[in-house]
Amino acid sequence: MTQDLGSSIPVRANWAEEAVAAHAGAEHLTREEQVLARIAKARARKPRIKEERITLSHGAGGKATQTLVEAVFLEAFRNPVLEQLEDGAQLTTPAGRLAFTTDSYVVSPLFFPGGDIGDLAVNGTVNDLAMCGARPLYLSCGFILEEGFPVADLQRIVASMAAAATVAGVQIVTGDTKVVERGKADGCYITTAGVGLLVKKNKKKNVE
Repeated sequence: MTQDLGSSIPVRANWAEEAVAAHAGAEHLTREEQVLARIAKARARKPRIKEERITLSHGAGGKATQTLVEAVFLEAFRNPVLEQLEDGAQLTTPAGRLAFTTDSYVVSPLFFPGGDIGDLAVNGTVNDLAMCGARPLYLSCGFILEEGFPVADLQRIVASMAAAATVAGVQIVTGDTKVVERGKADGCYITTAGVGLLVKKNKKKNVE
């Protein structure tokens, strides 16, 4: 360890070599090891969204979008599949036929007695799968947010979605977020899609 002139803050003399060595080591990791390393890194840090309202940058796909995804959605929906933060989810399902459904939710007001647009979206899609005779397994969710929408309201909606998903026994494993200009949406729209395993019905035997 050495010290910078005029400062009492310790400085590592070999910081550059350490950075190069760490990068070189990462190149030799398998894809699985890289994914696990990304998960460990995501778990280690606690992202925090500083803005109180949604801005257009939150839907632009850059750093603001990443912070929104990790601080709001990943924090609420956290599971091993979603933690990989891939463009899509790779799912393992029991052998059998699957049911697949999708719904969009545009309601006003967003919060109403007994619930909000968030738990409505989850429960509606879960119910559609159940009506198909399927056991719900996985959901995706897409958000269309209006510029200026309060982040606190989004967190409240997401929390109710997470609670509804837990009760239904499903995981939210992938999603998308877009932001439109102020006045071009009614705060928040949600599209959910769901996958479920079709349950085989036992045939009744005639008893003579």
